[in-house]
Amino acid sequence: MWGIQRTRYGDCNASEASEETEIVVNIGGVKQVLFGDALSRYPDTRLAELIDCSLKSSEEISVLCDDYDSDTGEFYFDRDPEAFKCIIELYYYGEIHMKRGICPICFMKEMEFWKIDPDFLDDCCKCQLKEVEDELAEIAEKVRTILVDRDGDPSAEGWQRFQMCLWRLMEKPESSLPAQIIAIVSFIFILVSSVVMCVGTIPDLQVEDSEGNLTENPTLEVIETVCIGWFTIEYILRLISSPNKRKFILAFMNIIDFMAIIPFFVVLILTSFGTGVMELANVQQAVQALRIMRIARIFKLARHSSGLQTLTSALKSSFKELGLLLMYMGVGVFLFSALGYTMEQSHPETLFTSIPQSFWWAVITMTTVGYGDVYPKTTLGRCNAAISFLCGVIAIALPIHPIINNFVLVYNKQQVLETAAKHEIELMALRSGEGELEAARGAHGHVCVAGVWDNGARSCHGDTYTPLLKDPSGGSGIRPPSTETSFESTAESTEYFISPENTLRKGDVKQLNSNRISNC
Repeated sequence: MWGIQRTRYGDCNASEASEETEIVVNIGGVKQVLFGDALSRYPDTRLAELIDCSLKSSEEISVLCDDYDSDTGEFYFDRDPEAFKCIIELYYYGEIHMKRGICPICFMKEMEFWKIDPDFLDDCCKCQLKEVEDELAEIAEKVRTILVDRDGDPSAEGWQRFQMCLWRLMEKPESSLPAQIIAIVSFIFILVSSVVMCVGTIPDLQVEDSEGNLTENPTLEVIETVCIGWFTIEYILRLISSPNKRKFILAFMNIIDFMAIIPFFVVLILTSFGTGVMELANVQQAVQALRIMRIARIFKLARHSSGLQTLTSALKSSFKELGLLLMYMGVGVFLFSALGYTMEQSHPETLFTSIPQSFWWAVITMTTVGYGDVYPKTTLGRCNAAISFLCGVIAIALPIHPIINNFVLVYNKQQVLETAAKHEIELMALRSGEGELEAARGAHGHVCVAGVWDNGARSCHGDTYTPLLKDPSGGSGIRPPSTETSFESTAESTEYFISPENTLRKGDVKQLNSNRISNC
């Protein structure tokens, strides 16, 4: 397809003669000469409509372009000339490729203006557009969350307003100073409870009961009871204030919180039945298992640590690499354990009694741990061991780099999203303040210079668009969405948050992009 001649970007005053219909367009100050036979290949586009403009009235021509010079026959469009270079490729190559540095969302606006169907966009560019749409949807969702946490839902009244305040107090430490204090206190209780659980197993700190058995120190039991009381109250308050009870109960971290609380009450109930029940062997084993479940409370730290949350997200995005690692290790363990068992059978004092028993040796060898409890004694067995730990090092090292890259990408993405969301809110507040200032000056008969510039900027079709929360009521102000607002798809969220009425000006976009790039 590259054999087709490209469009000639020449001066409109060129003396080159052609029997084809020549159309002179001025795209943002850049003059170009186009040919009618190429434009007529797609008659439904805006450029194809320029071919028969000699038969149209001036009003019809003004609808197609921003300005028209009847003397030179030049059509003026206030659009991005760099984006137009990609647009014109459709008429010569049958598809469109976006150049690097062009915002995909802005480019889609350009295609919409030139009346070009998005299906002409190449598949690689569609993937890039999908990534940007997902990022915008995440930024919009984060902006919505921040606004709701900061201002609340204006439509909420009575119990709903109290429930929302309680939810922010218990779940959003960044929303207020009391919420930060509660988060710090909860963090301290988690640490104290974990330390008490570990210290309580030291024999020197345990006491003997009437039968001579070691039990936990009464002081540590009191501290444990206080911590469990705090965890219980915290869990109940968060459950009561949760806007979605079912989602709250099924959340992984909330399941961890419940598992950290329930063993204490189960043991308490079993103890209340008397010593007869507690003397049963099965009951004692169950109580011991429930006490061990208390280690789950250490995972509660993830609720207060963004680093642990980032690590969890990175591991979720690395399931494929982790699966490859387990597959490599599984094949290696099976192979080298079978070889080790076969090669060690000739030695009278062999430690490899069976292939399943050799699995343990293969695992600790391939992971380069080497406890030394099982080891080969023959020459062939030692060669097999050397090859096994070399293969183990390679198998472990191969997926590590992608996993680290996923962690870095997830971490940087979260930082960029948080920064972009904060700047979106700052720019929304700035524009809201400018609007109030213009209204106040207009009431006193003053002319606002910034408003004049804004009007000129809004009239320029080539400005870069960045999504903002629009006012669902249709007013000029920006009202924060309620907690009930949800999106079923990326397209729905993009449709909600992107609108020509609520877009950033070019200067604001440059400020936002520079801040985002510096944070990357």
